[in-house]
Amino acid sequence: MFIRQMTYLVALAREKHFGRAAEVCNVTQPTLSSGLKALERELDMRLVIREPRFIGLTPEGERVVEWASQILADYESLKQDVEVFRGGLRGMLRLGVIPAAMPAVSKLTAPFSAKHPHVTIDVQAMTSVEIQRGLDKFEIDAGLTYLENEPLAHVRKAALYKERYLFVTSKGGQWSRAQSISWRDAASTNLCLLNEGMQNRRVLNNLAQSIGLKLAPTVTTNSYLAVCSHVCSGEWASIIPHTFAYIFAGCEELALIDLVDPVHSQTIGLVASDRDPLPPLARALMSCATRLNLDLALGEANLALAS
Repeated sequence: MFIRQMTYLVALAREKHFGRAAEVCNVTQPTLSSGLKALERELDMRLVIREPRFIGLTPEGERVVEWASQILADYESLKQDVEVFRGGLRGMLRLGVIPAAMPAVSKLTAPFSAKHPHVTIDVQAMTSVEIQRGLDKFEIDAGLTYLENEPLAHVRKAALYKERYLFVTSKGGQWSRAQSISWRDAASTNLCLLNEGMQNRRVLNNLAQSIGLKLAPTVTTNSYLAVCSHVCSGEWASIIPHTFAYIFAGCEELALIDLVDPVHSQTIGLVASDRDPLPPLARALMSCATRLNLDLALGEANLALAS
């Protein structure tokens, strides 16, 4: 009963509405309100401000939500852990992935699914900041993000591959027949890049600054699909992670060219909250990640596409 009451409180804190919180918890609104009042009696403190609709949580309520979120996450992990004794790992793995790592994510989820067929996977596109917040609030189990640039705090890490960079332009573009292009020449073109809210763009900015350049795109976006659209128009070029060769290779309008002077890389890896014991789903995914060589797997995929 105490677990159910904490579920009601966490749902209310998230939804900020009694009716929506009750719907999320699959109970009636009177049942939810009764459970919250019972929790307040149990803790002997006021948690929710009602007049009569939901106004907010008291300071005590905000603190209880933090503890309740952790307790509920641990309770779910406990159930998943003991479920292994009755036929294997089950549940839903919630994975936050930065957009730059999306082309590579199936190289991790495929072997994980093969080993744990009863686990479903929810992949969410997130910025690195959102991944940190999701881990801290127990809203995701793990994340794929940069490990060295703007590293996350209080996490366990497993390196997966080194991200390199390609210049992408339309087949009729000035550089479309080149084998390679320098960062200086790439920076002089009409660029469409991710906006500065995305860590990949900040990585590119830092690299350009280190060699005395400034990137000045005329179009920015938070979507690689929008980047592809603009490059396909023939008016723009872009700089993308090398893993997007795996996604864009079927697009006949695009030419992908190695970026040199310098050749640069950033480590992409798996992160999970640094907790003991590690929740079963995160532990199983981390175990899978440590056995993979994604640099090799992605390199072989790109060679196959090029041939």
